[in-house]
Amino acid sequence: MMRTPRVLFAGVAVGLLFAKGSAAIAQGQAPRNDVTTPLHEMKPDYKVPYGPTTPEAVAEVLSRVYGFVDSSTPTGWFDVATGLDVAGPEAPGRVEPKRGAFRLISYEWGVTYSGMLRAGEATGDPRYAAYVASRLKVVDAWARRYQAQHLSGVENRALGPIRQLLRPAALDDSGAMAAAMIKATRENLVPDLRPWIDNYLTWVATKEFRLTDGTLARNRPQPNTLWLDDLYMGVPALSQMGVLTGDVKYFDDSVNQVKQYAARMFNKELGLFMHGWVQGMEPHPQIHWARANGWAIIAMSELLDVLPADHPGRPAVMEIYRAHAAGLARVQGGMGFWHQLLNRNDSYLETSATAMFTYAIAHGVNKGWLDPLAYGPMALLGWHAVSTKVNALGQVEGTCVGTGMAFDPAFYYYRPTHVFAAHGYGPTLMAGGEIIDLIKRHRVEINDSSTQFYRR
Repeated sequence: MMRTPRVLFAGVAVGLLFAKGSAAIAQGQAPRNDVTTPLHEMKPDYKVPYGPTTPEAVAEVLSRVYGFVDSSTPTGWFDVATGLDVAGPEAPGRVEPKRGAFRLISYEWGVTYSGMLRAGEATGDPRYAAYVASRLKVVDAWARRYQAQHLSGVENRALGPIRQLLRPAALDDSGAMAAAMIKATRENLVPDLRPWIDNYLTWVATKEFRLTDGTLARNRPQPNTLWLDDLYMGVPALSQMGVLTGDVKYFDDSVNQVKQYAARMFNKELGLFMHGWVQGMEPHPQIHWARANGWAIIAMSELLDVLPADHPGRPAVMEIYRAHAAGLARVQGGMGFWHQLLNRNDSYLETSATAMFTYAIAHGVNKGWLDPLAYGPMALLGWHAVSTKVNALGQVEGTCVGTGMAFDPAFYYYRPTHVFAAHGYGPTLMAGGEIIDLIKRHRVEINDSSTQFYRR
């Protein structure tokens, strides 16, 4: 007796459903069900853009970034004592470049100069190379003015930012700037940067602290510490110097750095690098910080760009690069971003690392190192994610600020992000430039709702 009302209620509900369906059909609006609608074609609620884009759309994002960076790094000069503008570096007194929102001499800005060159190459827009030329000419004039003075009695702190160029004392001071200067020199953008290039490379090649096997290292936060970041702070400068001088010793050193870092810090099972390694630490914490992994894969990309095809170390570097790309593919998030700690999905989504991975993987596809069918969609999704973090002013949002090394996750989880974290700008320019070439070289279509790459 108790079952009858339930059956009747169910019958009424079904009847109402069919009645509503009949009314909808009568009005020309068929209800969505398996019979009336191809449900697999329903539009998903994507949080970032999905599918093909155009070179023009990517170039528009890059143009916004350029506009912000250009306006934030003026090229004029001022008198430090009075604060007044002066005509140029020849003026009497202590004269320095006008101060903007970013430093013209820093490892982050070395990456930005490289990013400008890449964006200009891909877009054909001369503004990007002109930016590099104008700012490096300012740096060159600044350095020559101070060098002409009696520097022997001037303390490092009195030199200000130019100290990094005149008296480098760390890989952060030298590597990224040296690589950018060599690239600018190879493109004949600035007349004579060689004195500064040589000064930087003297530090990288002969003065930076190394382990007994020659691996670039630091003595902070612990003695005999490897920072994964230093693959980028060392390898691009060394490998570019190999091109500039033709001396194979720079290629040999670069290859050894990649191999020796990977032997200590690459988790083959995950396909990811740990951020730091300390000699004698056991067990070793596995902290897979995203941006450090970005420095590593870009360093390998830049080395592979210039490493001679017959160099005996090339296969080993390529193997590590491909294993790293595969590991990164496994941890990309559904919105296209990568997490601050790559294998911890409750850590925040970070922009600079996402741009780095987008660049390095798109570059690998463009160079023929990675299969476009497998890695093209991943790189394009990464670009879509990055593009949503470039605001109307051209600022790059969601970039982790400068970060030291720790062996607990909380340190990384709670690092702040900021639009003036300079680490976001170079990688975004590099990523956009590489994506422009990627979509020019491959046919990208939506097939059965999914992004697919096809070889042209």
